[in-house]
Amino acid sequence: MNTQHTMGRKLLAVFAHPDDESFICGGTLAKYAAEGVEVTVVSATRGEMGRRMGNPPYLNRETLAAAREIELRQACDHLGVYELKFLDIRDKTVEFINEELLIGRIEELMRDLRPDVVLTFHETLGGHPDHCAIGKATTAAFRRYKQGALYFVSFGDMMLQPDKYGYTAGDIARVDVQEHLKAKLAAFRAHRCQSELMEWVWQRDDKALRNFGRYEYFIRGSQSQPEKDSLFS
Repeated sequence: MNTQHTMGRKLLAVFAHPDDESFICGGTLAKYAAEGVEVTVVSATRGEMGRRMGNPPYLNRETLAAAREIELRQACDHLGVYELKFLDIRDKTVEFINEELLIGRIEELMRDLRPDVVLTFHETLGGHPDHCAIGKATTAAFRRYKQGALYFVSFGDMMLQPDKYGYTAGDIARVDVQEHLKAKLAAFRAHRCQSELMEWVWQRDDKALRNFGRYEYFIRGSQSQPEKDSLFS
């Protein structure tokens, strides 16, 4: 994609936990940041209820949130993220937050940042309840914002067969992240307490990079229909 095409554009990624941005779509965030897009990442929580405490464990329930925030900031640096924001919601409680208030907060962010593209979780395909809840609220906020394009992240290559999930190939955008996998790997490693149990992440770089696919896939959540291999029209 031509760098000039994205220069000056803005992307807002709204997720639930530290590491969502790297593990799911780190290649895409790094790609667009490298092309001059102003990327803002929002994390609803600090992931303080995560089960992984390092390997061997060196964190506890009291220290996990601060550690994960530091790791997220480091990961964002590797990805080239312009700004990181937190909604300061307790981990594993996003679904219980007053929905109207949450939608309002995210809508306010959109009107302040004026993103051309918004990324978030699908409200039923997100997997984790926090993922689905933040995706649902972000989708509602986008419907009110009514500008730009909305995309839902997907896991791995699940959208190579979109019909399994009620979608068609035309509903899917594919982003080539081949040139940005080193940044994605660095972001994985920055989330140390969560990735230490993934042995492949800590192999020699050339071996670790083989575990990443060339493409990251997104479900179109709005009527905007840009080119297939881009999130920007």
